[in-house]
Amino acid sequence: MRHPSRKVIPFSFDLSSLAPRTVASLYSHLVTRPTGRALRLGIESQIGDIGGRCLSILDFTQVVVLDYSCADEAVAKLLQRYGTADRPADVYFVARGLGERHREPLEAVLVRQNLALVAEIETRGFELLGAAGDGERATWAALEQARAAGLGEIAAFAGIPAAEVRDTLDRLVDRRLAVRPAAGFYWALSGMLDLSV
Repeated sequence: MRHPSRKVIPFSFDLSSLAPRTVASLYSHLVTRPTGRALRLGIESQIGDIGGRCLSILDFTQVVVLDYSCADEAVAKLLQRYGTADRPADVYFVARGLGERHREPLEAVLVRQNLALVAEIETRGFELLGAAGDGERATWAALEQARAAGLGEIAAFAGIPAAEVRDTLDRLVDRRLAVRPAAGFYWALSGMLDLSV
């Protein structure tokens, strides 16, 4: 099957470099709500300058410490703002460079806010973090395996009837965890990371 055109702008945000830089704080320590707010506002400003569909990569590679309040203020609020029908821009988010030190606070915040995020975990590959049911996780994993596929192929990978997979894929698309560029065809967010503009 020929893949629909992937007109997406990939854009990476190094979270440690966007954090407020003061003499009193280390750039790689994201540990306060004001830091998270400043980080989120910086990302929102840059997203506003992009225009068009955008894949925003939240890069945690250089982040040594991430606390719950900063994860909530930055990541959860970004997902909430751009996950609604009246979102200010057509944006998808993927986290990269996550270590186990980041995972606990991020996962806890996502679950509490009923949010989910596609994330690349160091040494483990891509995972779906946060609040998602078993059916969503199985369908997302099948799409992740295929990277870009039609409904029938995803259903075969998942071992789930196509009608059930369609409903679940629709939820994943609504939650900004997958992209539907054309009827019956889907992209995994991880498969879009190597796209060139």
